Amino acid sequence: MTAFSTDGQSDPTVQPVPASVVEQVDAADITLSNPKRAVISLGSNLGNRLETLQGAIDALEDTPGLRVKAVSPVYETEPWGVDPGSQPSYFNAVIVVKTTLPPSSLLERGQAVEEAFDRVRDERWGPRTIDVDIVAYADVVSDDPALTLPHPRAHERAFVLAPWHDIDPAAQLPGAGPVTELLAGVGRDGVLPRADLELRLPE
Repeated sequence: MTAFSTDGQSDPTVQPVPASVVEQVDAADITLSNPKRAVISLGSNLGNRLETLQGAIDALEDTPGLRVKAVSPVYETEPWGVDPGSQPSYFNAVIVVKTTLPPSSLLERGQAVEEAFDRVRDERWGPRTIDVDIVAYADVVSDDPALTLPHPRAHERAFVLAPWHDIDPAAQLPGAGPVTELLAGVGRDGVLPRADLELRLPE
């Protein structure tokens, strides 16, 4: 971390950075050390849905060893597995992250973000302030019941496939094939793009 002047010569007025400080900086920025690519789906149908989605994105960005690299457009979708009109509609989005966290730690962080937004797991298909689901982690395929990878229902969910396709048209769902083909297979019925809404990529 030696400074150089414009003529390429070392600037003698700049003191070298102590090795201990260099080590601290390197340790803090472990995201540069062989990061893995992961895809995370976000959904909210209670409270201020857009604000909650953005808050979850910002909280994930604040995680050591994780950087949010892409944020999809927002989609509005009807809840799955419940009677029409029985719950508010969802706002859904997908983010792509680079992370040095192993899948189990990424899952723990996602659950911690859900808890921070008062997510309650009372009932399957119940309304929730925030859903944080790992869709895919690198090329990992695992049937571990604690964290099945890729997500076992991602291939049939347009609210995951559509926003994912927006930010990565060439994406592949491990073990299932190109997202383009999967999306064509399920269609876009009930998945409404909300061009009037926008989520920010953390700075």
